[in-house]
Formats: sequence, structure tokens, C-alpha cells
Amino acid sequence: MVRRLESRSPLAEGEREALLGLQQSIRKVAAGAHLVRDGEPPEQCALLLSGFAYRYKITGDGARQIVSLHIAGEFVDLQNSFLSISDHSVQTLTAAEVAFVPLQAIRDITFAYPAIARAMWIDTLVDASIFREWVVNVGRRDSRARVAHILCEFSLRLEEGGLAREHRYELPMTQEQLADAVGLTSVHVNRVLRQLGEEGLISRDRRSITIQDWQRLRDAGDFNERYLHHDGEAIVRS
Repeated sequence: MVRRLESRSPLAEGEREALLGLQQSIRKVAAGAHLVRDGEPPEQCALLLSGFAYRYKITGDGARQIVSLHIAGEFVDLQNSFLSISDHSVQTLTAAEVAFVPLQAIRDITFAYPAIARAMWIDTLVDASIFREWVVNVGRRDSRARVAHILCEFSLRLEEGGLAREHRYELPMTQEQLADAVGLTSVHVNRVLRQLGEEGLISRDRRSITIQDWQRLRDAGDFNERYLHHDGEAIVRS
């Protein structure tokens, strides 16, 4: 968490110590555990220490739309620190270790340390930037581009988190979950994955993905990583 927030905004030693001393309760949870439930008042913020989680909404007829993926080191619901009701749900994709931080502890540390508040605010802005790209992906790209785009994003985000290397990683979602993230059926997603493999862009071994031709997959997915803000170039430092 400290490393992630420092990538958003510089922190002094006292601010790092304050983050390390943040009140928290660490628990191991199973895959499928709910960290946030739509319609319920939040009582704590969840920080993923290991594993994966996803944010989703359910339509009136019961259809699920996955709207974001969260990896280790990320707060999954930082915005709930200052909202009175959750407007979405967050569920673990895998077994995970989670640090639950009381809302008041988050509020207190942001009021006491403006630099930490700034870093958390920037982190929330980057989260929103990724969400906007997912909206465009589902709303305006064809099925091949949707899947190619999300595979590119997973590669860079997992690599930044130390969970991928040389564009090789374990896909954190099942095909059904991937389908709910890109607005397709699981059958259609399987067809697109097979097509990308036949074109020599990726190879698969169960849930292991290897991107064989990064530039061509980028082109296929209309992918520009600027929205991830990994290098910090678009973040104002003063």
C-alpha cells in the first residue's frame, strides 16, 4: 500500500510511518467472499494484500456486469470512506488476504496528513480513469478488440504488481467472468480467445496467457496504456 501510494504522490518518513501504523484487521477470505455489498452502508475499507477481486453491478433482470478488477496492493473501495451507502458490490475472484481498515481511521489519516490524502485522491482518480476505459471498451469496441484490450491491460497491471513477467501471466478470471467484464457471452469469449491464438497473438495453457506478439495485440485491442498512469508522467507532483 505504501509503495503504491508513493507512486501517486511523494510521502515523507512520518507519513509512511502513519500508513504502516494504520489501524487494521487482517483476515484470509475464500474465493467468492463479498468485501462490499451493493446497498449496504460501508463500515470499513478493504485493502487487498494478496489475491484478486472484482467490482460489479447486477441489473434488474439479474445480469451481472463486472466493472473493474483489483489486484494485491489496491484498496477496492476507497471512495466509500466518504460515502454513506455502497452503490456496487466487490467480491473476491480467488482466495485472498485482506486488511480491513475502519472508515474513521481512513478519514483521520487523510485529515491529519494532506500528502496522504493527496495520494489517496490521485489513486481514486486513476481508478476512475480505468473505469472510463472499460466503459469505452464495452460500449464502442467490437468483440475481438474488447478481449484483446483487456488482455493487454491485465498484462501491464499484473506486471506492475509483480504477478506477470514478459507478458506471461495467469488469467485471474474464468471465461464466464471475463465475458461479464467485456459484455459478451462466455461462448463468444472462448471463440475470440481461440481466434487470437490462431492469429499468433497469444497462446494459452488452461488459464495461463502468454502474449506472443505484443504490438499486434495492442493494435487489435486499440490499446493505449496512458489511462493506467503507470509512469506518473500525467500526475502533477507539486
